Amino acid sequence: MVPTTTLVSVEEYLHTNYKPACEYREGVLRQKPMPTRKHSVVQGQSFHLILSRYPEFEPATELTVRTGQGRFLVPDLGVQLRAHIQDPYPTRPIHLCIEILSPEDRLADAGAKCEEYAGWGVPHNWVVDPETRRAWEFQSGTGLVEVPSGGALTAGPISIPLAELFAIL
Repeated sequence: MVPTTTLVSVEEYLHTNYKPACEYREGVLRQKPMPTRKHSVVQGQSFHLILSRYPEFEPATELTVRTGQGRFLVPDLGVQLRAHIQDPYPTRPIHLCIEILSPEDRLADAGAKCEEYAGWGVPHNWVVDPETRRAWEFQSGTGLVEVPSGGALTAGPISIPLAELFAIL
């Protein structure tokens, strides 16, 4: 999507409900792609698996996070430690950010977002492609590293086997 050229204030951004969600970088909005069925199913499955297996964590879909002054991103799923919940939106790094690719998304762009999350201090970042049933973990200094098809995405104590993540498709 092409960013708008009209500058928007932080206050207006935070008090406007954008559908689909928009990210904000120094006054410029960038609309996220409209999620497809597969995108939504994998997002829901990720949410369910984390919520049901890891009670010390709280997953949230389309969670706005402030990664810096005048910078707000919206991971498809953000995961916080319940002992350190930030509300209404995180301003300090969270445990895990998950980006789920839509057909018009590029892997390189998702990797760049993971780089920004990592630069902000997020220790774990995943990219999931429901169309190809592939997934990557982002590692600082290395970038995106593909998880083998029989493997699992990990984020500290959280481990989600790809077979379970994609089983619902």
